[in-house]
Amino acid sequence: MSDATGFSQLHWQHELLSSIEVGIVVLNKDFTVEVWNQFMENHSGLLPSRICNTPLFSHFPEIDEAWLRAKADPVFSLKTPVFLIWEQREYLFRFGSTRPITSDSETMFQNVTMFPLPSTTGEVERLCMLVYDVTDQAMGKRRVERLNEELKVMSRVDGLTGLYNRRYWQERFDYTFKLAQRRNKPTTAMMLDIDHFKAVNDTYGHQAGDKVIQALAQVVKNSVRETDLAGRYGGEEFAVILTDSSLDNATKVAERIREQAEALTVEHDGQHIRFTVSLGLAEFNQQHPSSLAWLELADQALYAAKQNGRNQYRVHGKA
Repeated sequence: MSDATGFSQLHWQHELLSSIEVGIVVLNKDFTVEVWNQFMENHSGLLPSRICNTPLFSHFPEIDEAWLRAKADPVFSLKTPVFLIWEQREYLFRFGSTRPITSDSETMFQNVTMFPLPSTTGEVERLCMLVYDVTDQAMGKRRVERLNEELKVMSRVDGLTGLYNRRYWQERFDYTFKLAQRRNKPTTAMMLDIDHFKAVNDTYGHQAGDKVIQALAQVVKNSVRETDLAGRYGGEEFAVILTDSSLDNATKVAERIREQAEALTVEHDGQHIRFTVSLGLAEFNQQHPSSLAWLELADQALYAAKQNGRNQYRVHGKA
């Protein structure tokens, strides 16, 4: 082959490596860099003359050397390709995003393929690493996942109060009922609503009524534990399941909610609105035929609190 032919071949090979929008790196068994194409140069800022014939790890401290050597071992020993995907590790090389303004990510997400480069004798002394920029795909998938999670939350949460909505609360309540049947631990159902709420709406308007509902929801949130189940059951009515809570503890929670609600002042259009709440409690009993039957007892206790003068709690089965 003439010098001119050899030069021409090297030229088109160089042009090919430079034009491909994929990182191409050739490493020997010692992980010394032998090929570093234009893509890798552009994103790393390292010229081939600087990185070739030097250890890869000396330039990229973010790469776990022991981990990458272990990952690459099948390429050399079994002559089989190895794939690194961004879902498991966002990147191998810490490159900046190619779209820093429009992208949600500051770094480039990468998929990497490592495959063997056998010699004429069949021995694998080198591997080729292909580095793909998959930032757009990764960000797209994450946006979809984030949107799905937001939709899931929206389907469970009441928009006004931030508590569980009735449908999802009922699902969780049914599960809690079955769990209580198996565990036989003290659990108490609580129903509560705002006293004379219609008068609040009629006097101050529905926007003021919404503010009162939100204020009570915040009191409920502050008064129960993360393991408890609190939801807006409908209108100005709320339902709470106090898990692993005896009736004695539940009455303390009920009284705390009642006191805090009574002490609140809701401001609307320069007016100060005061309100009170009534509450009904029913402790779980193995004799309850269903979750709704259990909740009905708490509702009956709530009705008794209202009949007895409001701004108080009542326990089902107790005077």
